[in-house]
Amino acid sequence: MLAQRVMWIAWPAFLMAAVMEMVVFAFVDPSELHWAGESLGWSRQAIYTLAFFVFWGLTMVSGALTTLLSMSPWEVNRCPVPPHQRPADCARNEAGDVDQRPICGDRRCADRA
Repeated sequence: MLAQRVMWIAWPAFLMAAVMEMVVFAFVDPSELHWAGESLGWSRQAIYTLAFFVFWGLTMVSGALTTLLSMSPWEVNRCPVPPHQRPADCARNEAGDVDQRPICGDRRCADRA
């Protein structure tokens, strides 16, 4: 499932990075780029490559955030280990259900359940 989600993020981000690269460099000449008043001194291919990976990284972050926000609370909060191996702070009871008691401070309120 993780590999599938990574591909849901990486492949559309790759395609959008390619489109962004074409659009940006249709209007911008890489040899005329300056940083702090100085010419970059890089080859065109180096600038194209760096820009592509920057665009790809930014669109992957956007896609990852969208994927995270589309997850249900159960998917985000589930404890992935069996009940007998769960840490003490895992908000699950022995049956594997979510502990519905309210949180008081840093622990669950047993007396209010």
